[in-house]
Amino acid sequence: MKKLLLAAALAAVSATAAAQTYTIDARHTYPTFEVNHFGVSTQRGMFTKVSGKFTVDRAAKTGSVDVTIDTTSVATGLQGLTDHLKAEDFLNVAKFPTATFKGDKVRFDGDRPVAVDGELTLLGVTRPVTLALSTFTCRDHPANKKPMCGGDATTTIKRSDFGIKYAIPAVSDDVKLSIPVEAFRD
Repeated sequence: MKKLLLAAALAAVSATAAAQTYTIDARHTYPTFEVNHFGVSTQRGMFTKVSGKFTVDRAAKTGSVDVTIDTTSVATGLQGLTDHLKAEDFLNVAKFPTATFKGDKVRFDGDRPVAVDGELTLLGVTRPVTLALSTFTCRDHPANKKPMCGGDATTTIKRSDFGIKYAIPAVSDDVKLSIPVEAFRD
């Protein structure tokens, strides 16, 4: 009987230590970007449609991320600017309607993920990118009680690395990406 109880306890510990998969809640996940404009202001925009999953195994200190951003959902609050960002000078959404980030190297500080190394594909060009996680928390959602995780990721890319060279240096080559993420466990 003791062996059976010990086996059951070990199985329970193993199950909780295994990688858990989370599906992104698109209502609470929206990548934003900002660029310096003419050296005098910071212009911002966002993408309103995103999907994907991530896994995390705190015991093994591993994880992965697979996210797709619908580039046609870019929004700035100014229709003319939004339309220009969708055109060939910038995102060329007619030819490249999505951007992706895929990462399988998650770095931890203790049991908390602090960075994800992966690859960003934008306009058909793939480059290595590291997302820094300033926060990452898992708990039950306060309203629906489902297990969830969320956090805030940031990185800075050079848009010219992806072929977007229009108006450099008037509009900075550096683009800061900020990504608030919320996801529910599968």
